Amino acid sequence: MSDFVYGINPSTEALKGALRKPIELLVQQGGHSPRLQKLVEAAKGVGIKVHGRSKADLDKLAGHSHHQGALLRLTPFPYVDLDDLLDRALQSETAPFLLVLDGITDPHNYGALIRSAECAGCQGVIVARDRSCPVTPVVEKASAGALAHLPVAEVTNLSRALEALKKAGIWVYGLAGEGASDLYRANLSGAIALVVGSEGQGLRPNVRKHCDGLISIPMAGKLESLNASVATGIALFEVVRQRAKEAGEKK
Repeated sequence: MSDFVYGINPSTEALKGALRKPIELLVQQGGHSPRLQKLVEAAKGVGIKVHGRSKADLDKLAGHSHHQGALLRLTPFPYVDLDDLLDRALQSETAPFLLVLDGITDPHNYGALIRSAECAGCQGVIVARDRSCPVTPVVEKASAGALAHLPVAEVTNLSRALEALKKAGIWVYGLAGEGASDLYRANLSGAIALVVGSEGQGLRPNVRKHCDGLISIPMAGKLESLNASVATGIALFEVVRQRAKEAGEKK
């Protein structure tokens, strides 16, 4: 079996990524935009065959018409082992920085979270197998190609995975509302795993218990919460900010 990634940016990043092997690029027949032509040239440059297909064929393969005239066939998405992901984080030139997702079921949010994690410099993402959206073309598109570079570990027991992280010296902080400390007062400059719960439900009680601490974003408006992917982006880049500040102070 193989998978499709659709869209110009996800396909371009997938050609550069090392996690999956591209098989063929399918492009809409007719005139190509400069961006699509650049993708075609990039595919040919790495030895990937390019085939022209009708828009109707691409619509059918993608399941919709929002593919920008490009579908890249890849080997199936390879989840990594938790131990391998942890080794990668521990051997990184920077302190371990991981994102843990507890029950994210919306593919657009999932992809947006992956994109933010990759942009923030996370070494990987950990997801619960029984309460998560699988990696689909929608997730790939929403991640804007980040899944070509960021490994994802799927675990059966998220609480046990958090204990493994803590045993390795990584501080585990859950992003929550009630009973949580101010995000901007927490020390997030060391080895960090940020745990994010689902929309509406938040972190499961047992997952909360296995966090070293709970942090929240202070709100100034009348609404009490943010979209999960937006809140996570804020928290991820607070880690980036604190790390940059600490690095600057050491110089």
